[in-house]
Amino acid sequence: MSNFNMGPKVHFGVGELKELRNINCKRAFIVTDPFMVTSGFINRVTEHLEAASIAYEIFSEIVPDPPLEVVSKGIKAMDKFNPDALIAMGGGSAIDASKAISYFRALVKKGISPEIEVKKPLFIAIPTTSGTGSEVTAFSVITDKKFNVKYPLVDEDMVPDMAILDAELVKSVPPAITADTGIDVLTHAIEAYVSTKNSDFTDALAEKAIKLVFKYLPKAYKDGSDLEAREKMHNASCIAGIAFTNSSLGVNHSMAHILGGRFHIPHGKANALVLPYVIEYNADIKSIGRNEYTKAAERYAEIARFLGLTSSNSVREGVKALINGVKNLIRSLGIPNKIKDLNISSSEFDKNLTDMAEIALKDGCTPTNPREPKVEELKELFKKVYNGM
Repeated sequence: MSNFNMGPKVHFGVGELKELRNINCKRAFIVTDPFMVTSGFINRVTEHLEAASIAYEIFSEIVPDPPLEVVSKGIKAMDKFNPDALIAMGGGSAIDASKAISYFRALVKKGISPEIEVKKPLFIAIPTTSGTGSEVTAFSVITDKKFNVKYPLVDEDMVPDMAILDAELVKSVPPAITADTGIDVLTHAIEAYVSTKNSDFTDALAEKAIKLVFKYLPKAYKDGSDLEAREKMHNASCIAGIAFTNSSLGVNHSMAHILGGRFHIPHGKANALVLPYVIEYNADIKSIGRNEYTKAAERYAEIARFLGLTSSNSVREGVKALINGVKNLIRSLGIPNKIKDLNISSSEFDKNLTDMAEIALKDGCTPTNPREPKVEELKELFKKVYNGM
């Protein structure tokens, strides 16, 4: 039996933070990063809480790729404050950390007192980048610094209750981050579209997100003050998030997770480096006859057609057109096309190659990839990503 989770209630547009005045709570625990505090961004949230006479405490120790140690600190701070609402404000790291903090806090409490029902605080996610879609997903990614590994966690209990998409919050995001996070959105949508768990529902969302990215990401990258482009990319991130939280992802993310964990490559950039090669691998058009295509190849060709990248009905031509279209988009955003360009030595990369391939194979995103990979195939993919085509 299949199902589709619609996700949280979403408020979107300009000036939507005012909705915080209407939430039903008395004590809010805010999870964010230091920049949100020092820049005064957090005041855009707290002013509404103060207007509604809601007490709050700010936990601002979130860092990129949040480690287990920060999650542990957050659990202790949240437990001490004992809120009835949790507000995550920031990029994917802040929202992912908030999910883990709330989720593991509840698990610990249940473990200590199984007979007591643990009431989950109202969870509100406010993204300040347009990329992860974490504000509407059951996914969280936490880093184990000891082993340099990112762990994707998946549980419906981690889905926020409300998401607030305020385009004003993303106007000042720098071009490089706009590019990286924007390609993360594209990767979410493309992987959802070809996932083994795709459905009519996820297809509709993924298709819309892909179209929005191709149309509005270049505009948001070139002019951050373009409020329409910012709002459309914010919406695309959320739409793609709803798609992939239902369909899951694929080896593109499996590879990006370990690349980020091992070499500290920003997540969106890691996805961008991998994407053209994963499309080629999943389509597998080189090893099959001209009239026999994998389902993934046909799906990729559909994407190329609805984007207007090709007018041909040939699956082979469609796949090639999509790969070229993705490469051109990535190039226009100033993102490198190979890991070698990131000053990561070939000796260091080769030393980690087998381990990375084995970890990617076991990643939680791999089972829904349209082509079942082997360790040796993943090693070859990593090599292509390092050297470029």
